[in-house]
Amino acid sequence: EVQLVESGGALVQPGGSLNLSCAASGFDFSQSHMNWLRQAPGKGLELVTRIYDDGSTYYLKSVQGRFTVSRDNAKNMIYLQMNNLQSEDSALYYCKEGFINCPNSWCDENLSRGQGTQVTVSS
Repeated sequence: EVQLVESGGALVQPGGSLNLSCAASGFDFSQSHMNWLRQAPGKGLELVTRIYDDGSTYYLKSVQGRFTVSRDNAKNMIYLQMNNLQSEDSALYYCKEGFINCPNSWCDENLSRGQGTQVTVSS
């Protein structure tokens, strides 16, 4: 059974930083692409970043240069370092395994996912 447990979300001021973590189990992690998704109230499910099994990455344009995704295959973990956070980054953040099709970065809201971790950027 696939299990994904996100952590690290918090309330932070604009310009602040957070580091999210995702613990994965139940599948061959080292062979899997991994994704961070987010959903803000009233909005769709957005692909923020992907780290492929070979370590290459993709970023949503609006987070390029501010967010960094990484993975530790020995620990079955992925991380999302988020710097210079802005109010528009406020959302529930999820990790998701595999290659998911997200046209124009918008994903199917019916995707199975974990409980997520809340990031709120506010002064």
